[in-house]
Amino acid sequence: MKNSQNFINQNYLTYVHYNSPKTKEKRSLLRAFWVGGVICCIGQGFRYLLEFGLGLKGDELSGFVSMIMIFLGSLLTGLGVYDRIGKYAGGGSIVPITGFANSVVSPAMEFKTEGYIYGLAAKMFVIAGPIIVFGVASSVLVGLIYFVGYLIF
Repeated sequence: MKNSQNFINQNYLTYVHYNSPKTKEKRSLLRAFWVGGVICCIGQGFRYLLEFGLGLKGDELSGFVSMIMIFLGSLLTGLGVYDRIGKYAGGGSIVPITGFANSVVSPAMEFKTEGYIYGLAAKMFVIAGPIIVFGVASSVLVGLIYFVGYLIF
């Protein structure tokens, strides 16, 4: 019985080996490297624009660059462009902050036909997790309160 099971497993593994598409690892690694690098260079470009153009420094600069990159990742996901980038680049597209935005927006878009509450709002938490989404939402709220307080006083 044990020999027949090993024979079946070996036949299956042989079948899978010959019929699976061959991966081109070097090409995949190169694509992931350059696309991830381009995404990071875009973020660095925004950093330089905000630092030297608007004079932002420190935490303000980091926060604005993060917001811009998250917005761009969300926008590109909504337009269907980020999925094509991810298909081409693989892991190179999920490592930067734009990959985080994609992981939040994708499930929400997939289930938007179920309505705003059960589809869009609830499914947004599927991949990224409620802690991350609540953390970002609460930080935006605290930032707005701080900004309004700064304007008033």
